[in-house]
Amino acid sequence: MNRSIYTVVLLSILFFACSKESKLEKEIAQIPVDITIERFDQYFSKVTPETLPDLKKDYPFLFPKQYPDQVWLDKLNDTIQIEVNEEVAKAFPDFSQQKNELYSFYQHLKYYFPGIKVPRIITVTSDVDYHNKVVLSSDKLLISLDTYLGKDHHFYDGIQVFLKDNFRIAQLTPDVVSIYAKQLIGRPKQRTFLANMIYYGKELYLKDVLIPSIPDEEKIGYTKEKYEWALANEEEVWRYFIEKELLYSTDTSLLGRFLHPGPFSKFYLELDNESPDRLGQFIGWHIVNSYMKNNDVSLQQLLMADAETIFKKSKYKPAR
Repeated sequence: MNRSIYTVVLLSILFFACSKESKLEKEIAQIPVDITIERFDQYFSKVTPETLPDLKKDYPFLFPKQYPDQVWLDKLNDTIQIEVNEEVAKAFPDFSQQKNELYSFYQHLKYYFPGIKVPRIITVTSDVDYHNKVVLSSDKLLISLDTYLGKDHHFYDGIQVFLKDNFRIAQLTPDVVSIYAKQLIGRPKQRTFLANMIYYGKELYLKDVLIPSIPDEEKIGYTKEKYEWALANEEEVWRYFIEKELLYSTDTSLLGRFLHPGPFSKFYLELDNESPDRLGQFIGWHIVNSYMKNNDVSLQQLLMADAETIFKKSKYKPAR
């Protein structure tokens, strides 16, 4: 096939794929969902001794019964809580952008998983409990807004840099999707490095499907520079995994080196300080993407497929 014909064929394939994707997005955009953001953080900041009983009645799950009313009234007058309320109010004056993102997310979620119901979405403050930025129950979604004030906010002094790098507003919606993804995927059945990579790859692929308008770097929680480093060095990272025979290893240290948050990935080479963390997640994401492109399977079938099947049928080749 000469170059001109090859170019025409390639452009035709790309045009067809884009048209199909555009048609799907238009269909999803017509799905009605009912979303209301309950700003409990604001309600609580304005409560008085007279209105506290009504607030407790509306949100009993946020007021443990073992604590008397005076505990909550004292908290209202606490100088730290007052500052938290002020800082959150400045960062989230109306929540309109986040509501639009969440509306689109739930439209996509309803398209692919029609049985899932939209929960009560409630914004709170949590004394910067960054281990529970988003909490999902059967009918409620709690979002701690004081964990999204920006990586340089003084509330986060003393927290490790690689953690607070993602205490940004742009990470709020991806964090919500992660909570759903963990419930939809289930933990990997094998303990191998490959199984764990594919687990995170499924999570990131779900973000591709459920929040397609969010930039790829935000889906994985990288800066643009870190994401570009991962793209530019994908082949070298994959070669390292293969040469060191890591794929079927059950060495738990690999989780901390390449899958869990950290200051960087740990190859034990000079390039470590330049690399972003969680490169195993990044590779797993690309393996899953390759699997979905090269196989006619549904999203539900992907979530059920085991890591070995996905890897072997993915025909994955790292970008050069």
